[in-house]
Amino acid sequence: MMAKRQNRPTQNRTEQGSVPGSERLCAVTRRALDPENLIRFALSPDGIIVPDLDRRLPGRGVWVGCERGLIEKAVSTHAFSKSLKMKAEAPVDLAERVDDLIVKRVAGMLSLANKAGSVIAGFEKIYAALEKKPVRAILHGSDAALDGRSKIDRKYKAIQASRGAPAAIVDVLTIAQMSLAIGRGSVVHAALTPGGLSDRFLEEAERLLRYRSSAIEATPVATDEISELSS
Repeated sequence: MMAKRQNRPTQNRTEQGSVPGSERLCAVTRRALDPENLIRFALSPDGIIVPDLDRRLPGRGVWVGCERGLIEKAVSTHAFSKSLKMKAEAPVDLAERVDDLIVKRVAGMLSLANKAGSVIAGFEKIYAALEKKPVRAILHGSDAALDGRSKIDRKYKAIQASRGAPAAIVDVLTIAQMSLAIGRGSVVHAALTPGGLSDRFLEEAERLLRYRSSAIEATPVATDEISELSS
């Protein structure tokens, strides 16, 4: 399973959608969910709804399930204004803006992991590393060819199975996005070695998968299921 995130600051008592305990109500479905399965939105001083992925912006917030379709519905049904009980302008492309922000967080975490020496890039280097050291996750560009992916994946899954460990395979970033994050040209395949930054990358990648999925689950996705939800 994913490493647990550190506790975040508790929202103020007037937070919209608050329920007893740590759960919050989705403004669209009215389901009580853990904040990890929701996205917080805040009202800017000029009355515009803005995503608050870090949950740090001041003022009353509105919570919506971490799913693109729910945010699109929140915009079309004026759920933000209704929840805040005041005029709140939600950009028509709000769902796309959230997607872009999560992608940047995923890429940013990959960049940090690379600077910390936790990234192995290149088909041959990954294939050789699998036999020599533990690998936390395999990364493929979402637009990578299937033949190259399958050879790495088969070996990785076999090794992880022999160790009784999950095989986390992620393909949420394009080749161009991976290359930019790692700082080298044409990164089609990469691997992450175990460590805190690798765990944080997987957390952000999981959130992007949940956001793009057709239905939100109330519990986190295990790392060995990431490859099944991607693409």
